[in-house]
Amino acid sequence: MTLLGYARVSTLHQSPDMQTRALTDAGAERIWTDRMSGARDDRPELAALLDYSRRGDVLMVWRLDRLGRSLPHLLTIARDLQDRGIELRSLTEAIDSTTPGGRLIFHVFGAVAEFERAVAAERTAAGVAAARAAGRHPGRPGLTADTIAAVQALDQAGTPRAQIARTLGISRSSVYRSLVGTGQEVPRGPRKLDLSIPDAFDDPLPEAEIATWEGDIFSER
Repeated sequence: MTLLGYARVSTLHQSPDMQTRALTDAGAERIWTDRMSGARDDRPELAALLDYSRRGDVLMVWRLDRLGRSLPHLLTIARDLQDRGIELRSLTEAIDSTTPGGRLIFHVFGAVAEFERAVAAERTAAGVAAARAAGRHPGRPGLTADTIAAVQALDQAGTPRAQIARTLGISRSSVYRSLVGTGQEVPRGPRKLDLSIPDAFDDPLPEAEIATWEGDIFSER
């Protein structure tokens, strides 16, 4: 079992010395330090630590918020460590997943996060139901009648639909929705010219007229 330390500060102006000293005193054999926000998933030093670690190793942090930006984010990282067979230890909170008590705490954290997600989902559903009962329809607001009329007028004038979207500051999908029911909603493509040659003319020219044309042509030469 190898004790591996991870420290993080949010900006380049902050010093990680307090964290690294605490990790060294706790027995960390090697420490990786990131200088960036915990909200980022692309932390190179954390990725390097995970690549270096082996099953049975212990990842130590000075405090849990150095590892994850929120409880759900922390639990996601903890599950990833568990899948890799790596234990997690936090010095400030005295949480150690190598012990039964530490594993129990992470199970409690998981239950709390699941409870928070369920409550948030219930609140969202209740808010949507209340809004519909009051005659409101949650979601992206629709286009105004003036904007729809402008879309239809520009389209009838032959303006490219991408240009209509840029001119009015709306998406192309909004342009097409504005044309539904007008008979213009089918995307326009390049017009095809009819270059076919008929097998025969419906009304052949009289022979006298043909002779006159031929005489004019030869006389010009």
